[in-house]
Amino acid sequence: MKIKILIFTFLFLGIKIQAQEKAVPVFKDGEAQIVEAFKDPKDWIRHDLWVETSFDTDGDGKLDRMHVSVTRPKQTETEGLKLPVVYESSPYYAGTAGNAPIFWDVKHELGTAPKPRNHTEVKRTGKRPIISNSQIRTWVPRGYIVVHSSSPGTGLSDGSPTVGGDNESLAPKAVIEWLCGRAKGYKNRTGNETVKAFWSTGKVGMTGTSYNGTIPLAAATTGVEGLEAIIPIAPNTSYYHYYRSNGLVRSPGGYLGEDIDVLYDFINSGGEDLIPNTNQVKDNKNAKKFIRKRDYSNAKVRDTEMANGMDRVTGDYNDFWAGRDYLNDMEPMKAALLMSHGFNDWNVMPEHSYRIYKKAKEMGIPSQIYYHQNGHGGPPPMTMMNRWFTRYLHGIQNGVENDAKAWIVRENDKRDQPTSYKDYPNPDANPVTLYLHPGAPEVGSLSTSKSSKKITETLVDNYSFSGESLAQAAYTNHRLLYVSPTLKEDVHISGLASITVKIASSKPAANLSIWLVSLPWNTGRRTVITDNIITRGWADLQNYKSLRKSSPLKPGKFYEMTFDLQPDDQIIKKGQQIGLMIFSSDNNFTLLPKPGTELTVDLNGTSITLPVVGGKIMFDRAIK
Repeated sequence: MKIKILIFTFLFLGIKIQAQEKAVPVFKDGEAQIVEAFKDPKDWIRHDLWVETSFDTDGDGKLDRMHVSVTRPKQTETEGLKLPVVYESSPYYAGTAGNAPIFWDVKHELGTAPKPRNHTEVKRTGKRPIISNSQIRTWVPRGYIVVHSSSPGTGLSDGSPTVGGDNESLAPKAVIEWLCGRAKGYKNRTGNETVKAFWSTGKVGMTGTSYNGTIPLAAATTGVEGLEAIIPIAPNTSYYHYYRSNGLVRSPGGYLGEDIDVLYDFINSGGEDLIPNTNQVKDNKNAKKFIRKRDYSNAKVRDTEMANGMDRVTGDYNDFWAGRDYLNDMEPMKAALLMSHGFNDWNVMPEHSYRIYKKAKEMGIPSQIYYHQNGHGGPPPMTMMNRWFTRYLHGIQNGVENDAKAWIVRENDKRDQPTSYKDYPNPDANPVTLYLHPGAPEVGSLSTSKSSKKITETLVDNYSFSGESLAQAAYTNHRLLYVSPTLKEDVHISGLASITVKIASSKPAANLSIWLVSLPWNTGRRTVITDNIITRGWADLQNYKSLRKSSPLKPGKFYEMTFDLQPDDQIIKKGQQIGLMIFSSDNNFTLLPKPGTELTVDLNGTSITLPVVGGKIMFDRAIK
C-alpha cells in the first residue's frame, strides 16, 4: 500500500521515474567528443595479458607471446559497452640502451671492410602491468579503448627483435586478431588461462611515431581484418633507405655510424629466460648447457642474418634489405592511411612517407598526407586524427575521405594550421631544368639555358669541412657551388628535385653529396629550419647502373648517374638565390675516407630539375 501511494505521489508531482542513461560515445562536427563518464582515470580499467602469435623466433620451441596492456572505460565492464581500439606497439617501452650503443667507426676508405664493432646490452625498465601511458588521455575520454604491446624480443614479450623482419609485422597482426576474437590471449606468459576481448567492436586503428609509426604500416601490410585505419608519424618504411642512399653507406642524421645491427642492440630488452643450447659443440667441456634467449637471438639475427646481409662495404641493395622494405609488401594492405612527416626530418627522411603514400593512392586506398616544415616527429593536428579515427573506427560518415589529400604547414604557420592542397606533390608543379655554368673555386651560376662549351670543374674531398661551412664559403676547392639569379618573386617548389651528374673520380670509389640551398645563408639569431637547406641527397657513383650491383670506378673516367633528392614543399622567398652544392664526404652522414679524392664534374653533362609550381613560366618571371 505504501509503495502505491509513493508512486502516485511522484506521478502527481510530475516527477518521472527513469533509469539512468548508459554512457556512449558522442560526436560533433564529425569528431568524437570528450565524454564526462569516460574522463576520470580513476574509473578506467587497466590490465595486461599475453597474445599468442604464429611464430617462434626465440628458440624455445613454443609460439611467441606478445605482452599487451589494455586501458578501457569502466562501462565496458559494467554496462556491456563495446568500443573501437586505438593501438600502439613499440620496441622502446621497456627501455633502450640509451647513449650506450657502440656505433660503427666511419673513418675508413670506401670499399674496405670496417673495423669490428663492440656490443652493448639493454637492461629492461618498467613494471607490470603498465607498458605505456601514451595515447590514453587523448583517446579513452573520447570513447576508445587504448591498447599497447611490446614488440618481439622487447620487455616481457617473447621472441627476437629483427628490425623489420616478418615477425615485427605478424606480432601486431596477432594482437589485432585477438581484439577481433580470432587469436588467443592468456593471463600469463606461460599459463593456459585465456582472456577474451569481449569489450572490443573489432575495429582497430594504429598510430605512433618513428619506430612506433613503422609498426602500424607493418601490421597493415599483412592485410589483417579489423585494422581499419593507421596514422603513421615519421615512420621508417625501408631500412635500406634509412641506412643507405642510392648505393651509398649513409647514417641517419644525428647518429653517425649507426646501422641496423646498432638499432638491434638498442632495442633488445628481452630474452633473459634460459633455453637449452642445442648448438653447443659436444666435445667442448666449456660449452654451456643453457643459454639466454637473448644470446640465441644475437647469434641468429644480429651475428648471422644481419652480419651477412647489411653489407657496409658496397652499400648495395639486396634481398636482405628488400625484405625490410614495406613498399614491397603493400599488396594486401587496405587500411585507410593518414601519413605525417616533417620536410626537415634528416633522421627518418621525408621520402619514407611519400613513397608509401604514393603507392597507397595508386592502390585506391583512402589516403591523406600531412607534412610540416620541422624535423623528426610531429603528429597531424588533433582534429585531423580525430576525424580519421571517427570515420573509420566509429563509422561516422563525416566525409573525411572527400577532404583535401595533402595538408602542408607553410613556413611561418603553426603546425595545427596546415594549408590544404589537392595533392602532394602540388598538381600545378612542373619540372624546370637548370644547367651549370663555371665559377670554381668561387661560385658559378645556374641557368635555364645550357652552355655550348665543354667545361669541367674539380673539387677535393675533405670531411673536415661541414656542409654548412662549405655553403657559406666564398672561395674553396672542397665544393662546387652554382646559384640562380636573385629571385624577384617567390618560387614554390613542391615534389622531388632530380639531379643528373656526370663525374669522374680520382679513386675507384667516392662519396657524392648534393645539397640544394637557399642563399645568402642566414646566420642570425632568428634562423628557422627552412632558411638555408632546401633539400639534400647522397649517392655512390659505383651504382650508376644498378642499386643491386656496384662497379669500381676507373679513375679519370666520367660516369653519369641520375637520382632524386628528398621530397620537399617550400616557398623560396624573393631576394634569395637557389644554390646547388656538389661535394664529396658529408661529415654528418657519410663514411669519412682520408681527404684528397678529386671529383671532376662535366658541367654540360650535369643538371638539376626542380618541381616548380607554375613551371618554367613562373621561374623565368622570378629571375628576370
